[in-house]
Amino acid sequence: MRVAVYGGSFDPPHVGHAMVAGWLRWADRADEVWLVPSHAHPFGKQSRPYALRLALCRALAASVGPWVRVSDVEGGLPAPSYTIDMLEALSARHREHAFRYVLGADNLDALDKWKRWDAIAARYAPIVVGRDGYANPADAVVFPAVSSTDIRRRLATGEPVDHLVPAEVLAAMGDAYRSGPTPITP
Repeated sequence: MRVAVYGGSFDPPHVGHAMVAGWLRWADRADEVWLVPSHAHPFGKQSRPYALRLALCRALAASVGPWVRVSDVEGGLPAPSYTIDMLEALSARHREHAFRYVLGADNLDALDKWKRWDAIAARYAPIVVGRDGYANPADAVVFPAVSSTDIRRRLATGEPVDHLVPAEVLAAMGDAYRSGPTPITP
């Protein structure tokens, strides 16, 4: 099976993530899409607790389709979590699948900071998805500039987000994002 591995903070997951997951399947880039929330970000990015983000990704997956799954592989890897380590762990556990890595064009300028990006590019045939407001490859589909950072800000100030976050995710998140600054994971 062809699996598109879609990693990220997912803090929180939103309609942009859902659109990307849907496009990957609808455009026949993969048979399944696996959402993989980061556990311990290598660049020190702070996030809500890992268990919460896993639960929110599961709610997002349920809202998109049965071909979207959530992997907790990063929870068992040493900190910090590097993409290459996550992909190699998935490949070792699921030898029957062919994995491709999905990343947003907003990450392209920082690839020189990624651990073993050359190995990721060689072994996991990256699928670059465009994001409005960033330099996008000519052949990339460009998705709206929906931002988890903006959603967290809106939630903290009481602004509506129901147009940015699927109803299933909003229901699962409860008040987790309405309580001030982002705590550090785990």
